[in-house]
Amino acid sequence: MLRTGVRSELLWTIVVVVLAIVGIVALWPQDNDSASGDPQTSPWRVTGEKPFIAMPPDAELAPLRSRADLAPCPTPGGVGMPPGGPLAGITVPCLGAPGTVDLAAALAGRPALLNVWASWCTPCREEIPVLNAYAELPGAVPVVGIDVRDNATSALGLLADLDTRYPSVVDTRGTLWAALQVPNAIPASYVLRPDGSIRRVASPVVFTEPGEVARTVQRYLAEP
Repeated sequence: MLRTGVRSELLWTIVVVVLAIVGIVALWPQDNDSASGDPQTSPWRVTGEKPFIAMPPDAELAPLRSRADLAPCPTPGGVGMPPGGPLAGITVPCLGAPGTVDLAAALAGRPALLNVWASWCTPCREEIPVLNAYAELPGAVPVVGIDVRDNATSALGLLADLDTRYPSVVDTRGTLWAALQVPNAIPASYVLRPDGSIRRVASPVVFTEPGEVARTVQRYLAEP
């Protein structure tokens, strides 16, 4: 009788352990990106299967651009310094207006903060208003967004909803993604220095207040 009771208790213990393991597996975070290629499957992870952006015709984007009312994309400022660094020679469409932008030429000799984002990225949505507030501070360096693996209409809609004004370009072919060596998670921010060199911001990964952006930019600009 005692042995039967022990066996019964052992069986129940095994059942409880198995159920606990099944529950843990069911709750374990799943990365479905590689299977579906759908940017909606994860709040911020990016895999190689996701397509880059195909820009709709300008006529289709015109009302969205008008609503978003973004600042003009940067243009060469006559600093006289030849463009260099990893962005040299890369031309991409401007999100807020027709035309293309050569960021290396447009920002040559000037510091800037580049922010890689997408409308489907939850941390990006939280960070964009912070970057916009920083961009409006006296002494702020230019902020330029780089929209990646996204839908251009969704991108413009998000910026309009967030009342964001700093400019963004669109990485239609993944050339900026490759040049910046973007990690497989966004947002990702980069400090562009006047000589064309670029430093990826390792910390914080997501900015939470404008002063934090200002301090980080100054720290990276001061590095040798």
